[in-house]
Amino acid sequence: MNNTPSPHELRAGLVKQLRDQNAIRTDRIADVIGSVPREVFAPEASPTDAYDPNRAVVTKRDPNGLAISSVSAANIQAIMLEQADPRPGENVLEVGSGGMNAAYLAELVAPGGTVTTLDIDPEVTDRARRLLADTGYDGVHVVTADAEYGAPDRAPYDLIEVTVGAPDIPPAWVDQLAPGGRIVVPLRLRGLMRSFLLVREGDHLVSRGYELCGFVPMQGAGEQREQLVLLHEAPNEEVGLRLDDGDQVDVEALRAALVSPRQEAWSGVTVGGEEPTHDLDLWLATAFDGHARLTATVSARDAGIVASASPLGVATLVVGGTFAYRTVRAVDDSRPPPPPRASSWTRSAPGTGSTGVGPVHASRSTPPTPPTVSCPRGAWSTRPTPASRSPGPTSSPDRPPRARPTPNRAPHPPGGTRCRTPPAPATSSWTSRSSSTAR
Repeated sequence: MNNTPSPHELRAGLVKQLRDQNAIRTDRIADVIGSVPREVFAPEASPTDAYDPNRAVVTKRDPNGLAISSVSAANIQAIMLEQADPRPGENVLEVGSGGMNAAYLAELVAPGGTVTTLDIDPEVTDRARRLLADTGYDGVHVVTADAEYGAPDRAPYDLIEVTVGAPDIPPAWVDQLAPGGRIVVPLRLRGLMRSFLLVREGDHLVSRGYELCGFVPMQGAGEQREQLVLLHEAPNEEVGLRLDDGDQVDVEALRAALVSPRQEAWSGVTVGGEEPTHDLDLWLATAFDGHARLTATVSARDAGIVASASPLGVATLVVGGTFAYRTVRAVDDSRPPPPPRASSWTRSAPGTGSTGVGPVHASRSTPPTPPTVSCPRGAWSTRPTPASRSPGPTSSPDRPPRARPTPNRAPHPPGGTRCRTPPAPATSSWTSRSSSTAR
């Protein structure tokens, strides 16, 4: 007896899972995902894997083994289609050609709509063109070109949906967008990636919301890769900083800071294990210079080199030879709550705080209590720097010369890796700040 589900059953199961995840929110998106043969667009995977809502199917890798093209996971495709809201009769440009998403768009803009899908890689566009033709979507226009310049021949577009990670919004996309048109784009902001819905109002774009996501980076003239600067290179105990391409830090000073005595300050704020903190991360990344992501292995944390371990990185603020990063700890429910700014004690929730490292005054036998910067879900502090080397703001002219980061490429998740949590409003504020605080 054959127990292998049929493609129809797999599609129905996928729609149910995506509804349960709140990735599908409207019947239109459900109908399209339930009708397009996903297995045909992902021949590199088994049918079961192709219909896994959380799995991206890598279709091409670079010589170093990093994914550079993929069929995005179904959940992020559904989420971005809900963001984009493609409508019958619209003219749509898709940046990044896997074929699958272009087929979804073609269904959603019918009748009367048009879809153009664009990619810089001829192997990718050849594959997309063939699979679209095989499934009856040969009306989709497939273009091989650098997305930095858009596709002017078929502009203006009511919708531009980008399915690769973009470091910025090229002017051509805005120029080729119709008044009131929408752009849905996975935008990288200082190490964070968010899928933004942007609406054209006059000569500018206005954000209408975002979702968490991860995509392979854009290639071409506008390419800006993320870099990984290693601060500790011992095997299995690596610690590094993820930086946007072009960002510079004083690598040797930060390496020295990492092995210096550190200070910890606990905020008195607790969060539940499932409570999202991505709004705080986005606020920190957009409000302050010097934002980076500290990455570390579990072994590095266990060895006491750092207090937090994450391959994707934790929120970090860097100034000169100092840096501070957010950390959490399990709380003890056996003790009563202490006053604010001590430890965090509450039931079944981790306490949040920060760890700071950097140079201190040589004449001090005991470092002073550092000033604390308070946010709704955490706090930041660091050890004061010597008076002769106060780092001040990132743009300070006194800042010591900085070395170019080691140009190691940080690995990127396959296209469409989704790490979405329900959005919450960001309401963050500083309570104090000084030039000796690593922000």
